[in-house]
Amino acid sequence: MKRAGLLITLEGIDGTGKSTQVRLLTNWLRRQGYEVLATREPGGTRVGEQIRGILLSSSNHGLIPLAELALMYAARAQHLEEVVRPALARGKIVVSDRFNDASFAYQGYGRRLGEGPVRVLDELICGPTQPNLTIVLDAPPRLAFKRAACRASGVRSRRFETAGLPFHRRVRKGYLEVARRAPRRVKVVRADGPVNEVQEEIRAVVSEFLAETERRIRQA
Repeated sequence: MKRAGLLITLEGIDGTGKSTQVRLLTNWLRRQGYEVLATREPGGTRVGEQIRGILLSSSNHGLIPLAELALMYAARAQHLEEVVRPALARGKIVVSDRFNDASFAYQGYGRRLGEGPVRVLDELICGPTQPNLTIVLDAPPRLAFKRAACRASGVRSRRFETAGLPFHRRVRKGYLEVARRAPRRVKVVRADGPVNEVQEEIRAVVSEFLAETERRIRQA
C-alpha cells in the first residue's frame, strides 16, 4: 500500500533543541521503515540558504519586520516547490525544522506584525500544503534564551538570538496560541528536560499520530 506523504514540523523558540530533536526523530522514523526527508526553514534549498544568511546575520539589524516576513515566505515558496511538495508526492514523511507556524509566532507575535499579513502570505504561498502534525517544543524563555546565548558564544551572534528576552517571550506566546487554536494538529512537548526524555515524548506523540493515520487509511 502506497503511503500518503505527511508533513511533520517541529517548532519552538531558539534554544529549545529543535535541530537535535529533528535529527533524532528522523533517525528513529527511518528505523521504523519510513522514507523520511529532513529539512529546515529558512533554508532547505540553495536560494533558501542564501535568504537564511540574510535573515540570521546580525549585520542586517536594520531589516524591518515586514521585509523579514516577506523574505521568510520567499524562502518558503522555494522550499515548497523544490523540496517539500515533491517529497510529499512520493509518499515520504517530511520532517521540517520550522515551517509556517514560525512566521505566525516570530513575525506575527515577536515582531508585532499581527496575524493579518502572515495569513495573507500563508494562503498565497502555502495554500493547501499545511503540516499534518506540529510539535511545539516549549521551555521557559529565560532558559531557552540562555541556551541560545551559550550556543552562539564564540561566533557571530544571529539576529534572532540578540533580539532580547521580551521578544522571545512574545514568540513563545504566539506558539502557545497556535497550539490553543489547533489542538488536534499541534502538540506541545516540554523541552526543558534531558534530550532523551524529550525525544521519548516526541516519539510517543508521533507514534500515536501515525497509528491514527494508518487507521484512517484502512477505513477509507
